[in-house]
Amino acid sequence: MLSELQKDAKEGPGDEQAVLRRERKRRLDAAGQFREGRRPELAEQEEDEARLIASYLPADLGDDELRDLVAKAVAATGASSPEDMGRVMGATMKQVAGRADGRRVQQHVREALGA
Repeated sequence: MLSELQKDAKEGPGDEQAVLRRERKRRLDAAGQFREGRRPELAEQEEDEARLIASYLPADLGDDELRDLVAKAVAATGASSPEDMGRVMGATMKQVAGRADGRRVQQHVREALGA
């Protein structure tokens, strides 16, 4: 973790939260792979590390808050069909600012656009 933060800082004005989100995702992905490989003890270790990393990040948005942001993005972009998903995703992700996983945002955008 420390080396990733240091590497990011050397590359310029770093985004520490992006590094933390990326590292948390790596830990969760590894945990899933360990579970598939029937190595629950290693999966638990990765999940513990992911929880520790998450404690340094802003709290995730709740579903109600996320639905509200998606609704505002739909209204702001004038989206009316699933073909407008890219515009709505772009507008929503700017507002989310790392407080929700892209898959969650995508799911809410699909629901809002009837996809």
